[in-house]
Amino acid sequence: MLMLSKTAGAIPRPPRSNVRGFIRRFNVQPRALFHHKLVLGIETSCDDTAAAVVDETGNVLGEALHSQTEVHLKTGGIVPPVAQQLHRENIQRIVEEALSASGVSPSDLSAIATTIKPGLALSLGVGLSFSVQLVNQFKKPFIPIHHMEAHALTIRLTHKVGFPFLVLLISGGHCLLALVQSVSDFLLLGKSLDIAPGDMLDKVARRLSLIKHPECSTMSGGKAIEHLAKEGNRFHFTINPPMQNAKNCDFSFTGLQHVTDKLITHKEKEEGIEKGQILSSAADIAAAVQHATACHLAKRTHRAILFCQQKNLLSPANAVLVVSGGVASNLYIRRALEIVANATQCTLLCPPPRLCTDNGIMIAWNGIERLRAGLGILHDVEDIRYEPKAGEIVSWLRVLTALTEDLDSVSSTHTVAHSPLNSGSRGANIQTSMCSCTQTVYMRTVRHTLNILNEKSSPFVVLL
Repeated sequence: MLMLSKTAGAIPRPPRSNVRGFIRRFNVQPRALFHHKLVLGIETSCDDTAAAVVDETGNVLGEALHSQTEVHLKTGGIVPPVAQQLHRENIQRIVEEALSASGVSPSDLSAIATTIKPGLALSLGVGLSFSVQLVNQFKKPFIPIHHMEAHALTIRLTHKVGFPFLVLLISGGHCLLALVQSVSDFLLLGKSLDIAPGDMLDKVARRLSLIKHPECSTMSGGKAIEHLAKEGNRFHFTINPPMQNAKNCDFSFTGLQHVTDKLITHKEKEEGIEKGQILSSAADIAAAVQHATACHLAKRTHRAILFCQQKNLLSPANAVLVVSGGVASNLYIRRALEIVANATQCTLLCPPPRLCTDNGIMIAWNGIERLRAGLGILHDVEDIRYEPKAGEIVSWLRVLTALTEDLDSVSSTHTVAHSPLNSGSRGANIQTSMCSCTQTVYMRTVRHTLNILNEKSSPFVVLL
């Protein structure tokens, strides 16, 4: 039985007339004969309404997506009630388009998979409510999906990646490093202690008023930073990566935001302009903050790779680092992580940019993975609820606390269990003894890699 939080949200009821009309349109005969399992994936965790049909071989039979980016750009950020209303207005059309493109009737589906955690409560409720009505009408199994699990497993749709592999999930709402040991078994190595990198970049973009920049007016904050940074010189300003002496694999981005805000305020006074006007040095600031973000992500990921290699948690012959989430589409950050991967003999893999951001394909594929493994498949959805915070990350992963702290000579034992979404599993526990390489060896390797990142002549700098 799916474990539900007491604070989980109740499902709002959409107009039944719309759903009934939708159902009538897809009760058509004759239907094609499908030989593979088919899953409809529905995603409404934030500001994208998305749906897709994927089969068990990884073929995307149909997909559709409605982005709310243009609306939220005008308000300077996502307004939950507005996002909810737009989801309500578009979810039926989007699911219809995905099914029509696939040639699949709801009756042909093997299951329906939907994001239930984490995300915006009002947005999650729309997708879950619509899905539950389809599940009840067509008597299909329901597969609740954790949004970050879906991001982590997307790479197995586009590449032949076996378990285990290391994943860095970086987006506007999340930042975590985990060792993926199976479909529902994740070992958490590090997470953001405050905000996510995408959120920080969005806030910097708003502080720079990049929506008023002629080249960036239609871009999200993170995309605007990446675009403008190509024209800037990151050496004009020094923004140091945070947590340089922290002996763990956690992240922090609030400090970067505050330092950048102070820099912008100083430059506004220096140039004699009002807040909200475009600085002449905006491109240089964008380049500097992007570089600091890339170096921070690279260094923390580097520590995680070294720990996993030293403890034989990754295959020495075929170690894979997967980077996914919206921020993973930033090519400058990808290049920094590629340098780290090359220095540690890892293969860096990223989903295509369109699969790094929220989409229905990753939800459907996660459903396929769980259907094949027999994990978290529900036949009774009466008590299902969405969970906006989902206990942050703890409800998805049993956190391995301070796994990589103090790389000198720490030794202790921690236990990690299967994901709570694995209903029926008692959680085959993994015992991990923590004993790292010496600080001397670690720091020598880190210095070598960061020297590559910081060299003015390095390809990492030349890239932009």
